[in-house]
Amino acid sequence: MTKQELQEQLQEEALQVIESEKNFGVSIGTGGGKTILGLKHMAKQYTDTCAFLVVASRKSIFDDWIADAKKCGLEHLLDCITFSTYRSLHNQLYLYDWAYFDECHSVTPKNVPWIESYAYQDGSIFGLTGTYPKNKDSDKYMICNEYMPKIFHYSVDEAIDQGILNDYQIYVHMLPLGTKNNVIKKNKKTSGTWKTSETKDYYGLTKAIELSFGKKKQMMYIYRMKAMQSYPSKIEYLKSISNKIDRKALFFVNSIEQAEEVCNHSYHSKNKESDKNLQLFSDDYIYRLSCIDSISEGKNIKNLQVCIITHAYSKDTKTRQRIGRMFRLSPDKKAYIHILCYYNSIDRKWVEKALSSYDQNKIKYYHPYGKETNTAKR
Repeated sequence: MTKQELQEQLQEEALQVIESEKNFGVSIGTGGGKTILGLKHMAKQYTDTCAFLVVASRKSIFDDWIADAKKCGLEHLLDCITFSTYRSLHNQLYLYDWAYFDECHSVTPKNVPWIESYAYQDGSIFGLTGTYPKNKDSDKYMICNEYMPKIFHYSVDEAIDQGILNDYQIYVHMLPLGTKNNVIKKNKKTSGTWKTSETKDYYGLTKAIELSFGKKKQMMYIYRMKAMQSYPSKIEYLKSISNKIDRKALFFVNSIEQAEEVCNHSYHSKNKESDKNLQLFSDDYIYRLSCIDSISEGKNIKNLQVCIITHAYSKDTKTRQRIGRMFRLSPDKKAYIHILCYYNSIDRKWVEKALSSYDQNKIKYYHPYGKETNTAKR
């Protein structure tokens, strides 16, 4: 079977499962064609008087629905569709026959009043995502499980085994926190600065977390994460290995400053050349591009075989979306994902959590500086 035939077979299987359901969610990974699945389901509900709502995290996703509707001969559905972001959902009426929540893991507690009112008026919900929330204690999981519980799941590894997606290999680079005094800290009261090391800063922030309570403790967790994202040693390491990569590579970093430092071409909100750079990268005119978050989903980039991720978030959705970008090659090619990890910190747990849903046999841990020498409190 061709890749398209396999995808169509998967969608037919999913449609059979959800055929008589009313409020549900589908977790279908990269390559499964979740937008097309949503449109095919919509076509089955179509009447001359129907109305559909498509909710997404960004307006650019609406373009995918429009393009896929035209590609699949379902253009007539577009006259019945209203598009809304999650942020503006509260402005929508409740008159829709079906509401399609694309990337339903993006739902927030602020959306619940509208969802409750819509459900009360007998509206039907179809949640679509490739990263259905896993943490049962999180708001996102509780909202999705309440209003669009998952009834169909198709994983990345299933898609690879069946020939829909390309294979992958993940390398986790185990790095120690730096010991050089090259971390610049600012004093908010005096506006002064001082230098310290990554190790000293990390230990100090971890100690402050242990001594804090309530909201202050939560703020300290965020402060430590932000501090770790700005540490220079990962960026220096990324620059040192980037010249050794002989394929097109995408670098995920944490700030505009880092994006500008690691690469001659960057993609971020303050770069007026971002769209041009992305097109050059997609068309194989340049082979290195740095970005922050805005390219994690969206535009396809052909021939992209390598990415380097400098930070794995404690909430693994962002990391999975970034990795998901690497599953758009032809099935006969292989993607190589590199993740940088401070092994003697909480970073290690974040990486392990982010990779827990992947085939552990395809994950290798690499120690570029030799054997681990110390383990900080995590």
